[in-house]
Amino acid sequence: MQMTFLGAAGTVTGSKYLLEHHGRHVLIDCGLFQGYKQLRLHNRDPFQIPVRDLDAIVLTHAHLDHSGYLPVLVRNGYRGPVYATAATCELVKILLLDSGRLQEEEASFANKHGFSKHSPALPLYTEQDAEQALKLLQPIELHHRIEVIPGLSILLRGAGHILGAATVEVVADGTTLVCSGDLGRPSDPLMYAPEIIEQADYLLVESTYGDRRHPDDAPEKQMAEVINRTALRHGIILVPSFAVGRAQLLMYYLYQLKQRHAIPDLPVYLNSPMATDVTRLYQRFRSEHRLSLEDCEGMCRGTQFVRSTQESIDLDQQRTPAVIIAASGMATGGRVLHHLKALAPNPLNALLMPGFQAGGTRGAQIVAGVPSVRIHGQDVPIRAEVVPMQTLSAHADADEIIQWLRGFKRAPKHTYVVHGEPNASDVLRRRISLELGWSVSVPEYRDQVELGGETAQ
Repeated sequence: MQMTFLGAAGTVTGSKYLLEHHGRHVLIDCGLFQGYKQLRLHNRDPFQIPVRDLDAIVLTHAHLDHSGYLPVLVRNGYRGPVYATAATCELVKILLLDSGRLQEEEASFANKHGFSKHSPALPLYTEQDAEQALKLLQPIELHHRIEVIPGLSILLRGAGHILGAATVEVVADGTTLVCSGDLGRPSDPLMYAPEIIEQADYLLVESTYGDRRHPDDAPEKQMAEVINRTALRHGIILVPSFAVGRAQLLMYYLYQLKQRHAIPDLPVYLNSPMATDVTRLYQRFRSEHRLSLEDCEGMCRGTQFVRSTQESIDLDQQRTPAVIIAASGMATGGRVLHHLKALAPNPLNALLMPGFQAGGTRGAQIVAGVPSVRIHGQDVPIRAEVVPMQTLSAHADADEIIQWLRGFKRAPKHTYVVHGEPNASDVLRRRISLELGWSVSVPEYRDQVELGGETAQ
């Protein structure tokens, strides 16, 4: 096999790995580049090969940096299967339609208010493009090996992280490649621990948190402190959140805090139709996560689901203490932007920023302490209290990644550290080399490697 790194190489976004085997092609993950503009521009790069020469796509999980490029390939002629777990397929249906709709809305908003440098501003893809892509989804079971092209088979195992997330084992001509996807945490309150893998000839391992450990602080304690002090000053807590995984974890913790009377019984709003639909999937796929039926029902009862645009607009008129959870997690788009414009200038309010904020995103700028961020062509002052919160991450930290790697009974011939910012990837590379003694490197965008030789071209 030959492998080309078409994303998440030297950066934490745009996960795409192209395999070539006897003239046939399989793509592992199909993610959007997000964050810095120079990365987002890659979303409009010509694909590495003619799209009609691509035979199959395999998704590790549903997050847009792993699935969000799919409508672009389909619009450009891809008609092959897209394999993923059943839960991932259901989540992708929600995420891609929302992504296409948001891109159309943002292009329309930019054209209406004239703040785009392009005339007219065009979406990367539309909701209709996303609908066409969804027709190609083919759910497959964990631990069930299937041949996706002649002589090349895949097997999926649970990766924790979010509902449906999987590692991918590829076998061709006696060579085994394992792609970690995004690894979850061993003690995640929602998801089960990633399954241990004992052998691979070649390994792709993510490094989102490859240079740090998650704090030992209890997330409920930090959330309670922020909520209580903000409520005392009659402010509102705004939480930018991913719709998948993060929103449900926040709902769970808020439900638990209210049950223990650790916070006041203030209203909790989930302002994301997508997150609302995702929450229902956690009830449908209950065997795939740790939450009990009572937990699922309780956290839904304690949350007011905001669906319509008018309801979302009305939330900006909220004058009494409340928690508003709104997509997106890094404040790159969606309804949270309108809430930021309304709430961030007020020092009575708080911005609770959970999890990793990729470089170049508004979330990263806010956490870095900038005095203002640009939203819809306007500079919005950040006077609200900003509270970064790393304890809610659904990614394994550096120690947890190393712990997972120690499950291999023998060292892979070579390990490629991917899906991390440059420092995170390089720190993890050094740890793998020094602590495990493995052959390891950090590939760059569009590097090609022969799986049978270890040198990047």
